[in-house]
Amino acid sequence: MSNFSLLANLGWQPFFQQQLSLEEWENSIAARIIEQHRSEITVVTESKKFNITLAHSMPDMVVGDWLLLDKNRQFIRVLDRKTCFKRKSPGSKVKYQLISANVDTAFIVSSMNDDFNLNRIERFLALVNESGAEPVVVLSKSDQSTSPEAFIEQVQKLDDYLVIEAVNCLDSNSVSNLEAWLKQGNTASVIGSSGVGKSTLINTLLGENSQSTGSIREDDDKGRHTTTKRSLISLDSGGMILDTPGMREIQLADCKEGIAATFSDIQHLSYQCRYNDCQHQAEPGCSVRESIETGVLDTRRLDNYHKLLREEAFNSASLMQKRATDKALGKYYKRTLSESNKQKGR
Repeated sequence: MSNFSLLANLGWQPFFQQQLSLEEWENSIAARIIEQHRSEITVVTESKKFNITLAHSMPDMVVGDWLLLDKNRQFIRVLDRKTCFKRKSPGSKVKYQLISANVDTAFIVSSMNDDFNLNRIERFLALVNESGAEPVVVLSKSDQSTSPEAFIEQVQKLDDYLVIEAVNCLDSNSVSNLEAWLKQGNTASVIGSSGVGKSTLINTLLGENSQSTGSIREDDDKGRHTTTKRSLISLDSGGMILDTPGMREIQLADCKEGIAATFSDIQHLSYQCRYNDCQHQAEPGCSVRESIETGVLDTRRLDNYHKLLREEAFNSASLMQKRATDKALGKYYKRTLSESNKQKGR
């Protein structure tokens, strides 16, 4: 039986404890996935760290998941997730890719240089808002920027209530403001494109060089990949932090609520349009277009909103079709097997 009071430093919360039956409470071991490999996962309990070999009978799991194990460390089940990050798999694959689970806060890191991109920040915000985690935009390389205030102002225009922190990832005093989201029981994820300073930020928070770092390509200010696997790391504060590889491609799918939350200003304006199905193009009485003409809304933001909606609709339709095809194929296999068994019985 796990000592659940000792699991708080691993991110154990009442949300997970409430899922346990009395029998599970007395006889099971709670473990959290801290690393994921091709054929096994690394988990940690209140006192031990070990690997579990994956089997085809197990459900899809990801770093951050909480598992229940029996006294022999055998898999029982995965606990329901409080939050979940997922995206459409990169490339032409028609399936989901789980990124992480049970993250409370997502630090969206973007560097204040030529690689700064509002469209990309909005894409990450949609992903985070869909997951259920709290987004915090971390603007890195403040020591290299001549006007950090200008970058902060651009991001703040996306949402008046969005939390933004400008930091020098190499300076422990500069990143100390982030510790408010890293208290005991909380799990934070660091996401962003390559080379923005994610691993450097984690090293500074840890006070050590546990994550490898890489330099920026000088010709275009774009970064190199330095993290190659997702890993969940314990902090002295009692929180946990997840480093993820830089994601060059984030295709959104089943993300309508995340997009709506990210572009809540456009959603609110659309309620005032003359037509309920207004596409905000050239329709009369369109409040969204009127806001652009008066300078309240930026054309770039509306264009990105439309782009993400089209992408989400296309990917969701593709995934839905794939699910239907897989379901029909499963029924066919089941029917064929049943007929085969009948033939053998004759």
